Amino acid sequence: MSLTPNLRGALWMLASAIGFTAMTTLVKFLGDDYPAALQTFYRQLAGVILLLPLIARDWSGAFRTTRPGILIFRSSAGVLAMIMGFYAYQKLPLADANALSFTRTLWLVPLAAFVLREPIGPWRIGAALVGFVGVLIMLRPGAGGPNGMDWGAWIGWPQTCALVSALLFALTITGMKVMTRDHRPFVLLVYAAVLGLIFAIPPALFVWRWPTWPDLGLLAAMGVLGTLTQGAYIKGMEAGEAAVMAPIDYTRLVFAAGAGLLLFHEIPKPETLAGAAIVVASTLFISWREHLLAQRAKAQLS
Repeated sequence: MSLTPNLRGALWMLASAIGFTAMTTLVKFLGDDYPAALQTFYRQLAGVILLLPLIARDWSGAFRTTRPGILIFRSSAGVLAMIMGFYAYQKLPLADANALSFTRTLWLVPLAAFVLREPIGPWRIGAALVGFVGVLIMLRPGAGGPNGMDWGAWIGWPQTCALVSALLFALTITGMKVMTRDHRPFVLLVYAAVLGLIFAIPPALFVWRWPTWPDLGLLAAMGVLGTLTQGAYIKGMEAGEAAVMAPIDYTRLVFAAGAGLLLFHEIPKPETLAGAAIVVASTLFISWREHLLAQRAKAQLS
C-alpha cells in the first residue's frame, strides 16, 4: 500500500523518536560505570563504522570541501555538545533532559540574527522569550532554600550542561545551514562522524576503562542507535513537510517520560510538564512561522 509523503515522513520521525529514547535510556543505564566522554567516543566510533561502506564508494567525494575551518568548528562543537548532553541524560530524569534539549530551537533565533544575518521579526523574538520563560519554570528559580532563594539548588551542573549542549547543537545547525549552500549533506555527515571521532578520543582517554563484553555490546548498540536515529530524522524531514514533521519530534518527551517511569521510577514533576509544554508550544510556533515565510517567498518567486 502506497503512503503519502507526510505519512511516510511521520513514520520515519516516530522511528527516530523511539530510537533516540532507546539510546538515551542506554546512556543513563551505563552512566554509573562509563562517563559521558567515553560514551561519546563509542557513539562516534559506531557512526564511522556504519559509514565506512558508503565512504569507500567515493573516498575523494566524501571528503571534498572548500571550508575545512567551519567543518572543524562544527565537529568540535558537536562533540562537546554530545558530552554535555550525555552527562545531562545520566544525571537528570529522562523527561527533564529531553525537555531542556528542545531549547536548541530557541537558541537558533538569536544565532540566525547574529550569525546568518537573517531578519527576525517581533513574533519570533516574542516566541523565543516565551520559550525561555518555560525553561525558567522547569528550572524553578528560587526553589529549595529555607528562604526560597537557594540558587545552588535551582540550577546545577546537569541543568547547565543540558542548556549549553542545546546551544552548541544550535551552533552546529547554524553551521550546517551555511555549509549546505555548497556541500552535499553526505559530506557534512562524513566529516561530523570522522572529525567527531578524532575530537572524542582525548577526553575519552582521561576517563578510559575497558568495558566488559556485555557492556561493550550495550555501548555498541548505543552508538548504532544514535547513528540510525540521525538517519531516520533526516529521512523524515526529506519525505514530509518540515512544518508537519517538527511536531512529531516532540513525541520524544512522551517516550522519555514513559521510559523514565518504567525503568528508572522517575515521575515527571508538574513544573517540568508545564515548562516543557511552553517550550514545545513556542518552538512549534517558530517552526510554523518559518514555514509560512518560506511558502510566501516561494509564491513570490513563482
